[in-house]
Amino acid sequence: MKSDYHFKFEDLLVYKKAMDFAELVDEITKGFPQRELYALSSQYRRASDSIGLNIAEGYLGSDAQFVKHINHTIYSSNECVSANEKARRRGYVNFEQSEEVRKQVTTIQKMLTSLRGKILLRMKKK
Repeated sequence: MKSDYHFKFEDLLVYKKAMDFAELVDEITKGFPQRELYALSSQYRRASDSIGLNIAEGYLGSDAQFVKHINHTIYSSNECVSANEKARRRGYVNFEQSEEVRKQVTTIQKMLTSLRGKILLRMKKK
């Protein structure tokens, strides 16, 4: 069902991909052992959620503020790569799951880097 209320940042493809990625991470972490509930799985989920949340938070700010938030999303996506590697080394995810995470993070980072570049170029022209 589609909401009657729409926010402009929801049109960004990178936002949509970030939201889907966070759901993938949530599903993956459900298979982590109970002892990781407040450790790696929590950190991994928070980092993945942070990507979409920072896009939404920074969208309506100034260009400089949005660039700052985009940088935060890149930091969070790097954190997801590290959490994913920890999970793989501990046997919580298999190689295929790990590669899917890496693939999605790579796509999201390319999109974020491109978006940041366009904003920075616009800022230079002002």
